[in-house]
Amino acid sequence: MNGDGDTYLSIGELARRTGLTVKAVRAYSDRGIVPPAGRTPAGYRRYGPEAVARLRLVRTLRALGLDLPTIREALDRDTPPAELAAVHAEALAVRIRVLTARRAVLMAAARRGATPEEMELMHRLAALSEDERRSLTGEFLNEVLKGLGAGTGLAGVVTSMTPHLSDNPAEEETEAWIELAELCQDPGFRAAMRRTAAHHAADRTGHAAGVPGPGPEAVIRDRTAPARAAGIDPGSTQARPVIDAVTAAYAHQCGRPDDAALRQRLLARLDTVNDPRRERYLHLLAVVNRWPAPDPLSPELDWFCAALRARMAS
Repeated sequence: MNGDGDTYLSIGELARRTGLTVKAVRAYSDRGIVPPAGRTPAGYRRYGPEAVARLRLVRTLRALGLDLPTIREALDRDTPPAELAAVHAEALAVRIRVLTARRAVLMAAARRGATPEEMELMHRLAALSEDERRSLTGEFLNEVLKGLGAGTGLAGVVTSMTPHLSDNPAEEETEAWIELAELCQDPGFRAAMRRTAAHHAADRTGHAAGVPGPGPEAVIRDRTAPARAAGIDPGSTQARPVIDAVTAAYAHQCGRPDDAALRQRLLARLDTVNDPRRERYLHLLAVVNRWPAPDPLSPELDWFCAALRARMAS
């Protein structure tokens, strides 16, 4: 008999008690995961009562996704099930992050109609470690700001412009990181950002270094938004008070007279700032860092530059 009180169990009885098939029990036995305790004179395998608990644990661990070599090693070492669960949970978290990154690459590639070369680059960027990501953006910002930090108010730019991708990023955050990293490697974008930083540094050195206050872009936003909302044409005389207020603040900050040369200087600065790639970088940075989305500045800059050019022409 193979009743509940028997010391040894056949494969069939072991399968019945654990809910597994005879074939599965035999396979586990052949792999040494549940070794038989002995054999009958006819050569049939017999198992001790501990095999029931062992197989039930195997079934649970397999359902969680652990592979058989890992399960056998854990059972041989008498690893506590709770410890196994914790290790596997972390492994699944890593796997989820990898799959999320892959899906983000595929979705981005599908939307862009990416070439195989572009897909390879996106996949490589998505797979970078935290240290590699930090190195990539750090090298970009170092090139943009090299030699411009002292006395220019740019010291905090590295912190405010550095992306920090979460250990568990959402798909849109991974996509944003991929695009942001591509921007960081774009020579044209690097040159444009370098020009922007150089304009800022030049305006903040010397006499202007100790002059506090917002840059002209912030003043433009504050002054231009109401004018645009009121429907004022940038080429009209009604736009002149806005122009004069901005250029006066800029002249004070630069320590220069508010003349034609200063206004031409301001236009050159705004033309570099008003690069759509810069605004895109700031938007992507907010997504990656889970910051509030920045308000676009280009409408105000477009309006003000048109108004300033019209005023200078007249």
